[in-house]
Amino acid sequence: MYTPSHFVNRDLAALHAMMQKHPFALLVTQHGGKTHLTHLPFHLDARRGPQGTLEAHLAKANPHCAAIAEGLPCTVVFRGPDAYVSPRWYEDPAKNVPTWNYVAIHAHGVAKPIAEPDRLLALIGRLTDEHEAYIEKPWSIREAQAHAEHLAKHILGFELEIQELEGKFKLSQNRSDGDRAGVLKELAKRPDGGIKEMLGLMHGLYTDDGKRR
Repeated sequence: MYTPSHFVNRDLAALHAMMQKHPFALLVTQHGGKTHLTHLPFHLDARRGPQGTLEAHLAKANPHCAAIAEGLPCTVVFRGPDAYVSPRWYEDPAKNVPTWNYVAIHAHGVAKPIAEPDRLLALIGRLTDEHEAYIEKPWSIREAQAHAEHLAKHILGFELEIQELEGKFKLSQNRSDGDRAGVLKELAKRPDGGIKEMLGLMHGLYTDDGKRR
């Protein structure tokens, strides 16, 4: 991923937090002369491996499984918040052009298939429990054990120990204090949740007048 030095983020805790907040990611693998891409929810086990281990599963009917079964190198692309930035918000709009602030994380590693029924069901259980934690009455895979065991026959699980982790947090770090103040002011007028998350990240770096904290 092309990442100018202004936007590089190597803070492992910050990268892990962003991946866990936005777990629905894109799995990319080269196999048989083709690029395979599959959108999947991932579970991050931050304690396994120096940079963490990702877990996921996909239908055996998915042709991506052939690449996973061979344990090929993969990239998992996580996207955080993003926001359009207008040159009108800068101190001198005539000398600037539109841009986009965003967060992207690329996790690289080798996918290893998980075929054992007990390990596969445990993997699915971890992923389910993670997302059910926000439900008033969380559902558990144990409530549908027999059905889950039947469906597991049609699923391939895999784990990917992260060997390289790239973080790009493009948050107007290369702009002047005045430009950043303008961006913060205008983004604050937008009500949607993604913009609020972007503002939270930017306010972690800058005061309202655009100065670095």
